[in-house]
Amino acid sequence: MASKKQTRSTAKRSSSRAAAGRKLKPAAGLRGLEAADVALGMEDAAIADLVAKIRQAGGVTVGAYRDPLGGRPLVLATLPIRAIQPTPFQRDLSPTHTKRLAEKIDQAGAFLDPLIVVLGDEGGFWTPNGRHRLAAAKILGLKQISVLTSPDDTLAYRILALNTEKAHNLKDRSLEVIRMARSLARHQPNAVETKFADQFESAELLTLGIIYEKLSRFAGGAYSPLLRKVDRFSNRPLPASLREREGYAARILAIEADVKKIIAGLQARGFKSPYLRNYVVARINPVRFHIQKRGEKKPAMPIGQALTRMTASAKGFKLDSVSNADLAWVAVGAGSAD
Repeated sequence: MASKKQTRSTAKRSSSRAAAGRKLKPAAGLRGLEAADVALGMEDAAIADLVAKIRQAGGVTVGAYRDPLGGRPLVLATLPIRAIQPTPFQRDLSPTHTKRLAEKIDQAGAFLDPLIVVLGDEGGFWTPNGRHRLAAAKILGLKQISVLTSPDDTLAYRILALNTEKAHNLKDRSLEVIRMARSLARHQPNAVETKFADQFESAELLTLGIIYEKLSRFAGGAYSPLLRKVDRFSNRPLPASLREREGYAARILAIEADVKKIIAGLQARGFKSPYLRNYVVARINPVRFHIQKRGEKKPAMPIGQALTRMTASAKGFKLDSVSNADLAWVAVGAGSAD
């Protein structure tokens, strides 16, 4: 049997190796623009239209430059609060977070983090990642707010991956993605869904977003393991793919109605575990034993087929097949996932 000293020594070495594996390694080579290439004159043709719109809106330009990473032209400016709106597909505003943010900005005595702003519909300005800061500025009564503007309006659809202002939960991400998809479907009705895979991040978020629109308290976390394995981006135009997803969402909500009945039946038999829904959904999941490989593009089975099997399993669920031992294993799995 190893001594306590040997055990501590082994643990220390393991911890050191793990820490070494987590170290961030700088890139082998440097990239981006040289200092001389960053400067950009206000009269440059790439930003002329944007500068004019800023001034027309009652704002003032402070300076311009090219992004040192990709060379994208950017304009630093201030704009009147009334001239800016959040993109219509952002997550819902959190009053608590907004109030706290306003208090902290006021305490600092400076608004140090400019909003990212692009041109939106009807010549206005959209901020794709500053909804809470914009609301906080309104609480503080600011006349003008500092902004970093870009003539590239596609940034409004690519900012989600960079938005770390407030952690997104599954509901937040799903609602933001479906709102983004609906906006793109209106403006680019012929574009196929797969074109926006990077912006949407995951196909399941589109389907879950539709469900959350209909049922805000939907337990999406219980169904996410299924959808990750069977939901994939479509090669159909966005309007058509969204109509198809509406059908999938309706079927999942019908399954959820059956799941609620099963849960009620189990509770009547004395089962009080908080993991009942996870257990039931896992039991009727037709691909629960499919091991998904990293980056796997082919679904475990077509989503329509998976939902058909799931519906049948829910209808035929036998309450007397459930034991406390089963629920205990689900609890262990949920704890590991957390």
